[in-house]
Amino acid sequence: MMHNNDLLSLFDELYHQKITPEKAAGRFKFLPYEDLGFAKADTHRHFRTGLSEVIFCEGKTGRQVVEIGKKLFKAHGYFVATRVSPEIGVALKKTFKSIQYSSESRVAIHGKLPVKTLKRGIAIMTAGTADIPVAEEAAVIAKLMGQDVEKIYDVGVAGLHRMLDQRETIEKCNILIVIAGMEGALPSIVAGIFGKPIIAVPTSIGYGANFKGVSALLTMLNSCALGISVVNIDNGFGAGYLAARLNERCS
Repeated sequence: MMHNNDLLSLFDELYHQKITPEKAAGRFKFLPYEDLGFAKADTHRHFRTGLSEVIFCEGKTGRQVVEIGKKLFKAHGYFVATRVSPEIGVALKKTFKSIQYSSESRVAIHGKLPVKTLKRGIAIMTAGTADIPVAEEAAVIAKLMGQDVEKIYDVGVAGLHRMLDQRETIEKCNILIVIAGMEGALPSIVAGIFGKPIIAVPTSIGYGANFKGVSALLTMLNSCALGISVVNIDNGFGAGYLAARLNERCS
């Protein structure tokens, strides 16, 4: 951890030209976190990764989420919270009057990221309607990272003609996020037909033998189709962030 004295020393070195701006920026990336006792808010993650530390709300109290949010907002002018329950949503709204909260994506956003022109190239596909909350989480995070998204919902393997009807949209995109529960077969089929890089997201949707998403996860990991990467069960956030970073690098 770099303390205030370290920060003053860094500025002194920069002012007296003892260090180049490039080296100073490199050291600046690892400046302090805020120790709240119950959490250590990483107030410089935005400078390292392009997105501030995101508050994962499951297992946290409303008070804890609010206090972490205050520190991140002070550092960056915005904060993002995921897996926001209705109860925590109420606690956030009491403190942050202008916060945006979606019960579908379970994401709350307060403040604004630096304005970006949305870049096209990402499509998000779900096997079923029940997978949409995970898809919406991915969509929100991708947009926060400056990426526009196309949404193709409820096109699972029980009726592949629905997916094939979307081939024009699929062919135009650079990266596909494909989300499925049950047996999790959709990413393999899409990869075999279209040859697009795919970020596969297994969901916990399914009957008992689905094992809360483990069945879909194993199907995706064992796919024989090429070009599939897999994130963890229900991890729309991780898929949206990864797709955004990859699409940034597409010409």
